[in-house]
Amino acid sequence: MSYQPVRRVKSGIPGFDELIEGGFPEGTTVLITGGTGTGKTTFAAQFIYKGAEEYGEPGVFVTLEERASDLRREMATFGWDFEKYEKEGKIAIIDGVSSVVGLPSEERFVLEDRFNVDNFLRYIYRVVKTINAKRLVIDSIPSIALRLEEERKIREVLLKLNTILLEMGVTTLLTTEAPDPQHGKLSRYGIEEFIARGVVVLDLQEKNIELKRYVLIRKMRETRHSMKKYPFEIGPNGIVVYPSGEIY
Repeated sequence: MSYQPVRRVKSGIPGFDELIEGGFPEGTTVLITGGTGTGKTTFAAQFIYKGAEEYGEPGVFVTLEERASDLRREMATFGWDFEKYEKEGKIAIIDGVSSVVGLPSEERFVLEDRFNVDNFLRYIYRVVKTINAKRLVIDSIPSIALRLEEERKIREVLLKLNTILLEMGVTTLLTTEAPDPQHGKLSRYGIEEFIARGVVVLDLQEKNIELKRYVLIRKMRETRHSMKKYPFEIGPNGIVVYPSGEIY
C-alpha cells in the first residue's frame, strides 16, 4: 500500500501553519477554544477570508453570536472586505442571530427562528453545496446549546453535526468557550473535543504584569506538533503567530 501524504489546508494565519506541518489536515474538524475575548471569532473569520482571498477556496461562516452586518463591520477593521467575496460567491455568511432576537434580516442566508437541529444542519449543508465550500466555520457551540430547549441535547446535536461534517468533507472550525484552559477544562460540554480531530487553545497569560496572548495546539490528528505555548498578536491585519517566540 502506498503512503498518501496528508493534504493540508492553509489556515491563512501567518506563523500558525509552521506549527502544524503546513496546515490543517483536509476535511478535519478543529475546535478553536479559549476564554472570552481571546480572538476565536477573528481566528475563524481569518481562516474563511484568507481561504477566499489567497487560496481560492470558498467558505461558509455561520454566525450565531453576532449579526452578519456586525461581523462584516468588525472584520473590515483588519481590511477584510467580506462583501466583495460574498458577491463573487466565494464566501457565504449565514445569519443565525436576527431571527432569534426577533429582527428582520436583509441577509441572503438566514436561519429560521424556530430552532430545529435537523433543519439547521440541512441548511448549512445546502449553503456549503451552493457555493461549493471547502471551509466552514460555526461560531459558536454554546450559542447552539442556548437555542436548544434542553442544553443536555447538545451531545446528540454535536454527534449529528460531526456525521454531517464528515459527509461534506469540508475543513471546519468550531468555536467554543473554555471554562478553565489553564487546568485542562477546554470545553463547556466535554464532547466538543471528543468530536474534533484538532483542538487549538487561544488564551491570555500574565507575564511581567502584562497580559500576553498565546496559542497552544492540544491535539491535531495526522500531525506532529509541539505542545508549547506560542505568542500571538491581533494586529491591524488580523492574527499573527510567532513560532520562534516560545513562552515556555
